[in-house]
Amino acid sequence: MTVEMTVEKTVEKLRQLLRSKPRITQMEIASETGLSRRGVEWNLKEMKLKGQIKRIGSDKGGHWEVVK
Repeated sequence: MTVEMTVEKTVEKLRQLLRSKPRITQMEIASETGLSRRGVEWNLKEMKLKGQIKRIGSDKGGHWEVVK
């Protein structure tokens, strides 16, 4: 399996999680995906840069919105 395929599977898992639980925390994402918290942070940052997700509201009280 190539790195690109692995990353795409991870991104798809994150999209599904964020759709079903928009208020999920990074620690909860880490626990559900098996990624480290740092890995979750990196993936979310990349997804935000690509316009795939956006954060609505504050870090503590906000939620995620899947754009694409």
